[in-house]
Parts: sequence; structure tokens; C-alpha cells
Amino acid sequence: MSSTVLTAAPSSRVSGLTLSKPQAIHWSIWSCVIASLSILTGLYWDISWHATIGRDTFWTPAHLLIQFAALLTAFSSSILIFKTTFGGDQAARQASVNVLGFRGPMGAFVSAWGGVAMLISAPFDNWWHDAYGLDVKIVSPPHMLLALGIASILLGGVIMIVGQMNRAEGALHKRLHQLLLLSGGLLLVLDMLINLSQTGRFFQHSPVFYLAVGLFTPLLVESIARASGWRWARTGIASIYTVWFLLTLWIFPLFPGEPKLGPVYWKVDHMIPLGFPALLVIPAFLLDYLGPKLGIQNRGKWTQALLLGTLFLAALMAVQWPFANFLMSSGARNWFFGTIYHYYAAPPNSHEIRNMFFHSTALLWWVGMPGAVLAFILSTRLGITFGNWMHEVRR
Repeated sequence: MSSTVLTAAPSSRVSGLTLSKPQAIHWSIWSCVIASLSILTGLYWDISWHATIGRDTFWTPAHLLIQFAALLTAFSSSILIFKTTFGGDQAARQASVNVLGFRGPMGAFVSAWGGVAMLISAPFDNWWHDAYGLDVKIVSPPHMLLALGIASILLGGVIMIVGQMNRAEGALHKRLHQLLLLSGGLLLVLDMLINLSQTGRFFQHSPVFYLAVGLFTPLLVESIARASGWRWARTGIASIYTVWFLLTLWIFPLFPGEPKLGPVYWKVDHMIPLGFPALLVIPAFLLDYLGPKLGIQNRGKWTQALLLGTLFLAALMAVQWPFANFLMSSGARNWFFGTIYHYYAAPPNSHEIRNMFFHSTALLWWVGMPGAVLAFILSTRLGITFGNWMHEVRR
């Protein structure tokens, strides 16, 4: 994980072509940022809706907000691709790639696919529930298609940002860099939302939690940090995730809501938030702080991945393990830490209600923890490769 601060002006030459320097943030980037914010707000709202009210129709506000983002992205990315392909803007054509005869920024193709996948997932999800019932699970084929579409929209937005950022200079480069960190933080929010069922406080003394975090979190944090080139990028990304989850934890209970689908084990009269954020910002800060001091960025890529992947995991365990003890205590049963809020259908004997940790067998420890170490290392290594590639993207 390189923590080097990159100050040199970005090159604007690609394959012998001199690409024009952008003068303002492209409208398609704003569309992706708005879509990303809409998606994550709607997704958090939708999960909270199910925890508070139960499954409803397609026309819930949360669903509509998510599908608005899909329509916005599919439409704006398609317009950009068609304008670049059939328009007369030679500068736009030079700063584009060719996909099946169509031309446009690489990120626009990724985002357009994501928007279409999200739109397809909506009727697929309705059919799934009609066929298999209303018991909603996070992991199901339509939800996974939706998750792939959402990830593609957010990732496409990141690629469009770095494509323009790497050709920009001065104040414009700085603004695009800020948007890149915001988009990286939103990707981390998405990752942790998808991992909710494996990262609850009752799993935080188990390999389940660390394996779930290790699969994609180091990849996301490291790749955006590499593309950014700013020493404190990891801390910035993790801080955005932390602020997002804290604000939703404190704001959602201010709105009324009650169950409309049984069984109802707990009286609920307000929207249920999704828990206190994991303490990812602390290991992210340590990586940013120690990386340059230890000269890790001067080592080979696999050595960097080994050192920083294990450091990430060790630092996370060092802070999350005792903090999980606190979350199980009476001191956390308040609005600030949010352990007083429960899914209305949570069984009375569940780990969450009884404030008990999931019991990990010896086999799970011997298999899960080495798996978590390996996941953090490999995920970091992929982040190094992908981040270095994004740092060179110009189209």
C-alpha cells in the first residue's frame, strides 16, 4: 500500500495522442455521484424498512429512490455513449474507448451496464417473492443481480472520475480528487451494507466478521488510495463510511414506523437503524501513518500486500474485539451506540436480543482465521494492482 503523495502533473498522452485537458467536471460524473448517493440512501432505507415494517410493494419510497438512480445512470451513460459515438466532438472521441463499435469513457459503459442490471432486478425480485414467498433475505439471486448493478454504477463513476482527474490540473484536479474520495467512501458503505448479516456485533468475536471484512474492504480502500495518490486517502475513505453510518444511526429513529408483517416479537414505533459502524477508520489511519515511516511503498507488491494486509487485520482485531465487548454491555444501550434498536421479528432467544456473541467452534477458528489472513493479503494485493491501473486511466 503506497502512501506516497503524488504531486506531479498528470500526463495527458495516450497511445501517441495528446488528450485535451478538461475545463470543468463533466455532467456525467455528477449524474453518477447523485445516483450513488440515491442508491445508498435507498438501500439503507430499504433494509431499515424491512427491519421496521416488513416487505411491502415495489412502490415503497426506498425502492423508487433506488430505481431512480438506475434510470438516471442508464439514461445519462447511454446519452454520453451515443453523443461520443455519433457526435462530432473529436476531443471526446479521443478520450474514449471502443466497445462493440460504440465509443465513450470506459466508466460510462460500466455504469450503463449497472443501470440496466438494476432495472432488470426489480421485476426479477417481484417474481422471486411471488414464487417463493415474502420472507426477505439479503442473499438471493435478484438481490445479487441488484448488488452487481449497484457496484457497477459506483465503480463506473469512480473510473469516470479518475479518467478526467488524471487529465486535469490545478483546482479542477483537486475537486475531482475530492469526488474520488467521496465515491470511495460510498463504495465502502456499499460493501459494509452487503456484509451486514456477517458483521453484526454478535459476530465480532468470530472469524466470520474478519473474513467478511477481508474479502473486499482492503481491495476497495487500497485501490482508491492508489488512484488518489494522497497519503491520507485511506483515512478519508473510512471516515466517509463512518460518518454515513453514524448519521443514519442517529437520524432514522427520528421517523415513525411500525410492523405490518408478522410475526412481531418487539414493539416498534420508529424506523430501525442498522447498527454502529465498524472501527475501520483506526486501521486505515495506521496504514496511512505507518506506511511511509516503514518504507513499505518501496518494497515489492507482494511484500506490501503481506505487510499491510496483516497490519490491517491485526489493527482491526485490536480495536474491534474490545469495542465489541462494550457494544454488548449496558453502556452501549442508548441512542448514541444504537444497541437498543431491534428488528421487530428478531427471536427472543437470538444472539442480538440476548447480547451474546456467536460461539465459534475450534474448526471455525482453525479454518476461518487463516482464511481471514489470506483474504486481507489477497484483497490488498488486488487493490494494489487495480489502484495502480486506475492511476493511469485517461479515458
